[in-house]
Amino acid sequence: MSVERFWQILGVSPRQRRRWREWLTAYLYLSPSLLLIGLFGLWPVLFAVYVSLHRWRIRRGPFLGMTHYFLAVDVMAVFLFGLTGLGLLALGVYLLRRYWWKAYAPVERGWLLAPSLGWAAAWWAFTGYGVAALPHVLDIANKAVGKRPTVAMFRQWLWEALTAQALHPWWRAFWVLALLSGVISLSLWYRRRALFRQGATPLAWSSVGVYFLGIGVLVLAFTWSETLRWQARLWEKGETRVLLEQTASIAFGAAGLLLSWKLWRGAVVSVSTRAFVGKAAGALVAMVAGWILLMELPPVIRSGDKDVWEGLLITTYYALGTVPFQLSIALFLAVLLYQNLPGKEMFRIIYFLPYVTPSVASAAVFRLLFSPRPTAPINTLLAKLGLPPQRWLMEPRGIGFLLGEALGFEVPSWLHGPSLALVVIMVYSIWVFVGYDIVIYLAGLGNIPSELKEAAAIDGASGWQIFRYVTLPLLSPTIYFLSLIAVIGTFKAFNHIYVMREIGAQGTVDTLSLVIFDEFFIKTRYGYASALAFVLFAVILSLTYINRRVQERWVFYQ
Repeated sequence: MSVERFWQILGVSPRQRRRWREWLTAYLYLSPSLLLIGLFGLWPVLFAVYVSLHRWRIRRGPFLGMTHYFLAVDVMAVFLFGLTGLGLLALGVYLLRRYWWKAYAPVERGWLLAPSLGWAAAWWAFTGYGVAALPHVLDIANKAVGKRPTVAMFRQWLWEALTAQALHPWWRAFWVLALLSGVISLSLWYRRRALFRQGATPLAWSSVGVYFLGIGVLVLAFTWSETLRWQARLWEKGETRVLLEQTASIAFGAAGLLLSWKLWRGAVVSVSTRAFVGKAAGALVAMVAGWILLMELPPVIRSGDKDVWEGLLITTYYALGTVPFQLSIALFLAVLLYQNLPGKEMFRIIYFLPYVTPSVASAAVFRLLFSPRPTAPINTLLAKLGLPPQRWLMEPRGIGFLLGEALGFEVPSWLHGPSLALVVIMVYSIWVFVGYDIVIYLAGLGNIPSELKEAAAIDGASGWQIFRYVTLPLLSPTIYFLSLIAVIGTFKAFNHIYVMREIGAQGTVDTLSLVIFDEFFIKTRYGYASALAFVLFAVILSLTYINRRVQERWVFYQ
């Protein structure tokens, strides 16, 4: 039977064959990059999740579930896993609504549901096979102890691990479900051609939606069971607090603050006095209720890992002390360098040099500049100004405390702020990243049409008014991009902080990234360090979402 006859039996038109050929060609070109993303992007993340759920010191230990997360952030671990499960459910519902519910009539949905469930079940079985096979693959390291392994020996061990007897049910279930789903899909293609008027895309994405729904349900069930297990463990230790009550209190408190913010925004734009008073009163009540419910947070912080919460606080200090200053200074210098000034190209290069200089080398130079020795360059400059030398990178006391001591009054402990050592690191960070921000700002300024500024000047606007009402709004996408990158960068910062930290700072410069590093490489608690890495990832993801929601209202795209 010829190929042409085969296509005629299936009822595939030349146009559909051409579309399939284009689709296949495109994915064949994309397959190398997709493979690299899967191997070096997605797989390490999934493996780190697996490691975080075990006791892991060089070798894999017993399964611990969410123990590491509870030890690190206590009840907040429930939010971390619970929101992950809800996010997977939301993604599944979104895909089903778009590619199954909205794309087809009620009768057609029933026909398409069967193959979608079949393909999703096949991928569930494949995921189960991967999870079940991973311990067998990791145990190869135990087999190699005391032996001189060869490539042939490793291949044999790997084959034995992937074909272990315990994995056969998963593997058989995958192939049976995949073949059955394929037969159903081809039968629907042959019998009910109208279901595939949009190609196989709706079937593929609806299957992915069902798959994510199932994974989301599993994550939520796992979170529930682990919360009950940890609660039983706390009761065995004699603690009386109830985790579910604390979780509900924090959740409702956060919801109350969010509701208060929305009510207040509605009150501001209200036309009538009655609506303004009603919404403002509701915002006040919601805010008070939210803060009362959030009083469960201090016990949660006390119950978690002290190093983790202190590292998060130091990271917050570092972000607040660098991002606003570097963006403001860079904006001022970018506007200045955008003018027709003699030698502006040279100044642009000078400002950009700190960014292209290796961070380890420049951080080492800063460490020498801010040495606590009286003969160090910065202390020498202070001596010429009649000021006493400082310990700089070895000073653990807060900048607020030092200012109060210099002015002769006592500062409350909650106003001590970041240590002087951390302030020095902030200065270094601002010095480095201002040049990068200037370059991006200059690119944004170059995209603003000069006709708008000229029209404003003709209408009588001053230089400040042109900047305030023309330049700044049109530069808002650039500001949004730089602020987003800066916030993410400060929470991920590691290299220069690691080079510049001193023992004398007594941990006051140890951001959460350094806490994770110490847990992994010094204490060799690989499972716990992996859990902390996902806590940091959740913090960065939350800040990115908040930043996007807050700034999207004032960002003006041309």
